[in-house]
Amino acid sequence: MGDCCSKEKTRSDADQLGQGRGKELSGTANQAPDMIKTYGPIHSEAVVSLAAIQSGLCLSGSKDRSVALYDYHNHRLEDKWTGHEREVTKVCYGRNCGGLFSASRDKSVRMWHRGSPSPVQTFTGHDLVVTALDLSNDNLLLCTGSRDNTVRLWDVEKGECLLENNIHRNLVTDVKFIPQLSSLVQTGEDKQVRIFETKNLLVTHTFPKKQYIQMCCDVSKDGNYCLTCSNGFGGNGCEATLYDLRTMSIVHEYKGHREAIESCIFLPFNGQNLIATASRDCSVRIWDRDTKECVADTSISGSGPLTSLICYDDSSICVSSFHMGIFQLQLSLANGTLWPVARF
Repeated sequence: MGDCCSKEKTRSDADQLGQGRGKELSGTANQAPDMIKTYGPIHSEAVVSLAAIQSGLCLSGSKDRSVALYDYHNHRLEDKWTGHEREVTKVCYGRNCGGLFSASRDKSVRMWHRGSPSPVQTFTGHDLVVTALDLSNDNLLLCTGSRDNTVRLWDVEKGECLLENNIHRNLVTDVKFIPQLSSLVQTGEDKQVRIFETKNLLVTHTFPKKQYIQMCCDVSKDGNYCLTCSNGFGGNGCEATLYDLRTMSIVHEYKGHREAIESCIFLPFNGQNLIATASRDCSVRIWDRDTKECVADTSISGSGPLTSLICYDDSSICVSSFHMGIFQLQLSLANGTLWPVARF
């Protein structure tokens, strides 16, 4: 399996992912702006994680134990993989290696390739559910986190665990590599946000403990900022927190959600400093990073908890849900509106 993540792959691989023979899904024909076009669904149970590939292509993982690649521009199920023994918890995409990665409650991570029904690599070693998953920019390293209190670094090509850090009561919820640096951010149920050095997987900084469990994190493309989000209920907690990774300090908190925030991302739209959050309160909010103002939001009735967010340069956003699959959202900053246009 030494060539499963060959360096010869290029960015064009992302384009090729959308050129295969897919299954076209039927949908409604209503063009009214206040109606949501419905296709699929592509999963039979809650969708818990999304990964962006390119505009129009969405990778998803579900409690139905499957991983799906969907073309939401042409409403086609491009590929689907099964093989995990328990539900999928996280997915991510390797742009350089062309690998599609999935973590599961079966304690494993698997790497898939388009057109191949079987995993091309399997990463095993965690003792409990794998809850966090991310790839380094060059796709050579895979970072995983688990409820077994460990963070692990893996050689993607060989499938070997290179480093492991076990911290008492550190039930990991999310990990993200920091671009331009040999570091990564990790959040956990111990309410801590930690920075690790990837060369030795030692903790180099721990931010002051938050009041609530830290659910998720994201890092800006320039590597200057980190965003984390809190558990909570009834408006207590439920905030997003912006950290400056240069000064290792808190910059802002964003408050407005009524329930725990499950996902947060930095938005790449037109050079504007925006972030997005998705919550168990069934809402997505768009925030001005610098003023803390909520510039747009939408609530999706009946969706259940919203679980994962991805975004694209064309201002489209996808959000996954417990009860209603995946929604494609459209953002208009000129009008300050965010609305769902399709569901699949």
